[in-house]
Amino acid sequence: MYPADIVIPMKEELTENGFTEMTTVAEVESVLTQNGTTLVMINSVCGCSAGSARPGVLMAVANSEKKPDQLATSFAGFDIDAIKKVREFLLPYPPSSPAIALFKDGNLVHMIERHQIEGRPAQMIAHNLIAAFEEYCN
Repeated sequence: MYPADIVIPMKEELTENGFTEMTTVAEVESVLTQNGTTLVMINSVCGCSAGSARPGVLMAVANSEKKPDQLATSFAGFDIDAIKKVREFLLPYPPSSPAIALFKDGNLVHMIERHQIEGRPAQMIAHNLIAAFEEYCN
């Protein structure tokens, strides 16, 4: 498990921008089974999280006319039980961190895995998400 003093600033980058933390199995089940749309960011300490994933997610939410009803996050390597539960909802996709998922009415409708984040600019991640928001969000 990563030390809290490393993880907390990375968590705050999302929570200070409207993301709700899912730190327990119960929170994951509650959030991911709700009606409407939910964007989930599986946060991570890696460079692609800092350079592309978190900035891309924040850019998409800030610049899209259509937005998810809920924004949620869990931190890989820190929110251990919550991440295990989130990954059950992401099947058949293999574990990936960072990762970004969009759910509609409790069903996974869009997924961006680590291999689609690494080496790509935040703007590309944002454009991908904005297109998904246009398709699935009200």
